Amino acid sequence: MSLPLGNFCLSLTVRDLATSRAFYEKLGFTEVSGDGKFWLVLRNGATKIGLFQGMFDKNILTFNPGWNHEGKALENFVDVREIQAQLKANGIQLALETPADGDGPAHIVFSDPDGNQIMIDQHVGKPNH
Repeated sequence: MSLPLGNFCLSLTVRDLATSRAFYEKLGFTEVSGDGKFWLVLRNGATKIGLFQGMFDKNILTFNPGWNHEGKALENFVDVREIQAQLKANGIQLALETPADGDGPAHIVFSDPDGNQIMIDQHVGKPNH
């Protein structure tokens, strides 16, 4: 079974945003978005990482339906509400759900068996099918 989750970004909890940014820039990452005070998203090719200071307790695996690896909106993708329905049908318990009847940006959160958090974070509305 294939369930397209969207663009992937590892969201890292950091103690000092500036120090972490400097470190990842040495690895060839460059800033693509963020407020520069509490969070940044960095990219190296198709690889993205988010740096978050004081926003999360743990690192989070983040998927963004509706975006390509450059953060540009896609015309066709699987909406987060469809992903939510499939996950629930597969017996995955969600820690945070989104209303099934919505059509705008939304996100859901759940954990793997080891407690690693996973967020499906859709920043665009439903695709036009």
